Amino acid sequence: MVKNLIYKIIGDPNDRELKKLQKYVDKINELEPEMRALSDNEIQNKTPEFKERIENGESLDDLLPEAFAVVREASNRVLGMKHFDVQLLGGVVLHQGRISEMKTGEGKTLVATLPAYLNALTGKGVHVITVNDYLASRDSEWMGQLYNFLGLEVGLIVNGLSKSERREAYKCDIVYGTNNEFGFDYLRDNMALYEKDLTQRELNFAIIDEVDSILIDEARTPLIISGASDKPRELYYKVAKFVPLLKRDDDFTVDEKANSVMLTEEGVEKAEKFLGVENLFDDTNMELSHHLNQALKAHVLIKRDNDYVVEDGQVVIVDQFTGRKMPGRQYSDGLHQAIEAKEGVEIKKESQTLASITFQNFFKLYNKLSGMTGTAFTEEEEFQEIYGMDVVVVPTNEPMRREDLPDKIYKTEKAKYDAVADDIVECYKRGQPVLVGTVSIEKSEELSHMLKKRGVAHQVLNAKNHEKEADIIKNAGERGTVTIATNMAGRGTDIVLGEGVKDLGGLYVMGTERHESRRVDNQLRGRSGRQGDPGKSRFYVSLEDDLMRLFGSDNISSMMDKFGMEEDQAIDSPMLTKAIENAQKKVEGRNFNIRKHVLEYDNVMDQQRKVIYEQRKQVLKGEDLKDIILDMVEDVIDEALESYASEKIYPEEWDLEALINFGRKSFLLSDRGSVDKLKEISKDKEPKEAIDEIKEYLLEEAKSAYREREEEIGEEQMRELERVILLRVVDSKWMDHIDAMDQLRQGIGLRAYGQKNPLIEYKYEGYEMFQNMIASIKEEVTRLILRVQIKEAPQRESVARTEGEKGSNSATSSDGFSKHKQSSDEKKQTPVRKGKKVGRNEPCPCGSGKKYKKCCGSPA
Repeated sequence: MVKNLIYKIIGDPNDRELKKLQKYVDKINELEPEMRALSDNEIQNKTPEFKERIENGESLDDLLPEAFAVVREASNRVLGMKHFDVQLLGGVVLHQGRISEMKTGEGKTLVATLPAYLNALTGKGVHVITVNDYLASRDSEWMGQLYNFLGLEVGLIVNGLSKSERREAYKCDIVYGTNNEFGFDYLRDNMALYEKDLTQRELNFAIIDEVDSILIDEARTPLIISGASDKPRELYYKVAKFVPLLKRDDDFTVDEKANSVMLTEEGVEKAEKFLGVENLFDDTNMELSHHLNQALKAHVLIKRDNDYVVEDGQVVIVDQFTGRKMPGRQYSDGLHQAIEAKEGVEIKKESQTLASITFQNFFKLYNKLSGMTGTAFTEEEEFQEIYGMDVVVVPTNEPMRREDLPDKIYKTEKAKYDAVADDIVECYKRGQPVLVGTVSIEKSEELSHMLKKRGVAHQVLNAKNHEKEADIIKNAGERGTVTIATNMAGRGTDIVLGEGVKDLGGLYVMGTERHESRRVDNQLRGRSGRQGDPGKSRFYVSLEDDLMRLFGSDNISSMMDKFGMEEDQAIDSPMLTKAIENAQKKVEGRNFNIRKHVLEYDNVMDQQRKVIYEQRKQVLKGEDLKDIILDMVEDVIDEALESYASEKIYPEEWDLEALINFGRKSFLLSDRGSVDKLKEISKDKEPKEAIDEIKEYLLEEAKSAYREREEEIGEEQMRELERVILLRVVDSKWMDHIDAMDQLRQGIGLRAYGQKNPLIEYKYEGYEMFQNMIASIKEEVTRLILRVQIKEAPQRESVARTEGEKGSNSATSSDGFSKHKQSSDEKKQTPVRKGKKVGRNEPCPCGSGKKYKKCCGSPA
């Protein structure tokens, strides 16, 4: 109400923004006769002309009206589609790095051609990102005709491409693909061993289709490249037999709002007896405790035919927002294996993280980011806070004629579905097409069974047959068609009304349950009423629905009882509608906080990730690393002096012998350095002066050893050896650091019990761990440079051994429900350390001639 009052006083800010943008549309329209008079050849010559003008200093904003007018005319000639004025508005919004909210059927695919062409003129590349391979392929071919006519090259990034194919695609002016593929390519590039292996160019400008789906819905699932781990699998089966014996409320409790499950004291006692341990929470039983927790989640929280399906002996995850199957993905942290044990199928190996990034931090790498969708305004606060993008609601080309009916609310789920089925039967008899949205595979199949009993022919679209998605949705507007679809499967495909359907009232969309997000409900409504078509929508709700049960008002049920309402009697009232909306707002706020939580923790890793990736980039670009290596040597000497001869302790307490011994294992050769020399240097000197001279002596000895090594193997081979060793050590340490940070992240929440902020603790300890990792990298690089034995030219090798060309992909969510993805053309990476384990009495591999326990294997 307050917002509405303010708008009455100062006007709707969205309307004011549209008025500002209208000046661009007016200029484009003024140019239309001029563009129409040009020949095809003259239109095509505009592209090199625009590029030349950019080189001469004109900005993209200066070119916008003319460039958009060229695209509009070319589109009319090549595709037979002329951009409407509202599509021009949407194109300007995208070019400005904002989000354009445009209703379903308003032609967002065509809208993207305007800013894509304009920004591609810089030669830096444009990425058009959508939610699945089908849409990426369709749009690249369809709109590619227009781009090719205007002299631009179009690339496509989909699952199954080789590195060389990806590299060629990324060289194109405009590249279509999915968010997962772009993100995984970024991670793979930062695991590359040679510059020729890199596929992506600079991340310049991205246009994200269904931006709410990608930047909001999928923001809880970071991208991860992982390799197989060798953890034993027997324990999963053992625990899977025990969990079904536990009783809810007696042995464990469930918090459905928080989506968590926890053992009671009685449950812990039963588990300890079953597993044969005295204390389940003892440090030595942490793995047992972890397996038990994951098994509880698998049995209690993760539901078959809702969260996953079982096909051909495999557990296949179902995307909760689209209802699509995600073959090859796995829940992480042992949860997927716990589900496999629950279902009695073969357990796959767990995975170990090799590289990861959240979608938030990946997309923030682009110089400019924009997006379009039919539903974004309700999430504008999040778009602004996380991505710095505001939302502009673009009006429809034709007035909206869809009738959005009030919700029908029933006491029980059975009464609700009976009413839904009866409503469908009435529509079916008169031939009006119906699209029914359900929240799970199970519900869609239940409704399908009810319709079969009533003799209603229909199509079911869910994760079990999503390969038919486009065809089913495309025909959903035909006369007499009834389509049941889980969630929003079919987004991106227009539903065109069949003959005579407009006279019947258009497409009728029924929602069988309110989603936890208003935006997803709006997506379902938006399937009807495209381009001024008639249509109708209604949601059916029961007090037994999860949203109402967990977040709705407790008074609603008692109120219905008070009025003596029957089970099959529906009500609709503004108060109940408000209660539903408030429940949705509660969940939206909670989910926003979860996504912010993920980002806050990933920001810690993001700063560290940038340091490591920048260092790798220097290596891959072939930069001379000699000065960097010598700087590392100096840093290692400083650290050693701090440990053995610091100003913080008395000179008589300096352990100069230990300093020399450490140096001989690290930055000195085995016969270099002298304790007597150090004593001579430090004799009768102030501590600081002595330390400075000791450092100078050790540094010169180290540089001398470095020069000898360089002379021994040759300058060219030394440079490549430096690259090989630095890549190897950095990748190895970084992989271990990711694992350590993940372990820290898992347990950091417990700090809250000690009145400490877990995030601050994570930042502090994460920083300390990163500094320790950097010091460890420097020490190991320094040691290996002088000691690695070379029998042939140094070869760069991946720390994680790969059987296929690329690593496995995965995505992990903040709440522990983590998804792992492996592309069909990719085989798993197994993190195997190079070289066998050295026995303590064997010769040290560093080449010193000493036994391992007396050299590099010494605890000193």
